[in-house]
Amino acid sequence: MTHASEHLGRRSLLKSALVGAGGLVLPNWGGLFNSQTIAAQAQRQGKRCILLWMAGGASHLETFDMKSGRPNNGVFRPISSRVPGTQVCEYLPNIAQLTDKLAIIRSMSTNDPGHSTGTYRMHTGYRQETFVRHPEIGAMVAKYNGSDALNLPSFIQLGIGGGESSPFAGSGFLGPAFQPFRLGRTGSAPENTTPYATAESDQRRNDLLGSLDQRFGEQTASPSVAALRAAHDRSRRLLASRGVFDVSAEWTRQRDRYGDTDFGRNCLVARRLVEQGVPFVEVEQQNYDSHSDNFEWHKALLPTLDKGWSGLLRDLDERGLLQNTLVVWMGEFGRTPGINNRAGRDHYARAWSVVLAGGGVRGGITYGSTDQDGAIVRENPVNEGDLFATIYTTLGINPRARHFVGTRPIWATPEGARPVRAILV
Repeated sequence: MTHASEHLGRRSLLKSALVGAGGLVLPNWGGLFNSQTIAAQAQRQGKRCILLWMAGGASHLETFDMKSGRPNNGVFRPISSRVPGTQVCEYLPNIAQLTDKLAIIRSMSTNDPGHSTGTYRMHTGYRQETFVRHPEIGAMVAKYNGSDALNLPSFIQLGIGGGESSPFAGSGFLGPAFQPFRLGRTGSAPENTTPYATAESDQRRNDLLGSLDQRFGEQTASPSVAALRAAHDRSRRLLASRGVFDVSAEWTRQRDRYGDTDFGRNCLVARRLVEQGVPFVEVEQQNYDSHSDNFEWHKALLPTLDKGWSGLLRDLDERGLLQNTLVVWMGEFGRTPGINNRAGRDHYARAWSVVLAGGGVRGGITYGSTDQDGAIVRENPVNEGDLFATIYTTLGINPRARHFVGTRPIWATPEGARPVRAILV
């Protein structure tokens, strides 16, 4: 299937320049309207976040909350992990050896079993509304932890499929400055972004354009000219940094670690991006909507996940990046405890699992639990507001930061949301 995101070209880089209110062109970098008072500490520490998004909703019963011996357990076996007493699916052997770095939440619960609405909720922390579009988590992190000094966008999404399980809210009411920069399945730089002129010739052209822009700006006294020029300069800086998306040289050494798949390559690109200072990167793995042949689908998908995710965690750890990089694994919901007549599991939001690792999170713990069939939360329920409050807290962002849509105040997380302190360092 052809993905539209693969057909990006040089012109698409200028999508980082978007027209805002009053005709001003706003560059798509997270530092433009940063609140330094809130994010200064996080920026000094280099707080980053990588979201591994399981589009379609991975089954908690086939991953981190297996119910061995129960009628609806399925065909997979649980295996022991590095943490005594914690078991995971047999198709996650590499992740099993990294559970000392994981905080496994087995008590996630929402009331939204729809793909589109669940994806919105698990990207924004809010239920979808008619008249307000809330910002995705990546836009929030870009706003508070981004930097104007960075040549790259502050919010980058890799491998986004574009279906109803893929994120779509974008920057919401935060405005176009924090829109995500999207790349295709392999995380490569867009097509036609290699300069066709020599560096000297390209510089002369840019100098000429700059002088024309300056003269026109002086004649018109329009602030939009300066904003457009700033966006152009940002695009040139991005083009100059496009090498970070080229993993070809490093891939020969890292292919076995990450797995020779698009997801594995995107996980490597995500590591390279946070290493360069990008505060938020999202990597999507698709096709978890297993209404039929649930076990065959998970048998095919989990080894790819296991290699890419474990490779990312090990690589971050070895480079000293994991302590300040939060890695989040989640989807829009889990799958039903009951197995339907097509050997599948359907949408299920009452009880499922989310996993955190890295910066600000205690490793080697399991928080919350479900009943013997994985059907209801038995202890320590966590809703979307609590999860987002936890994530924002680890990243140095105030979960009760207030924004305004017109005169209406809207907070970073819903009223009553509380960080899960038991999993925080």
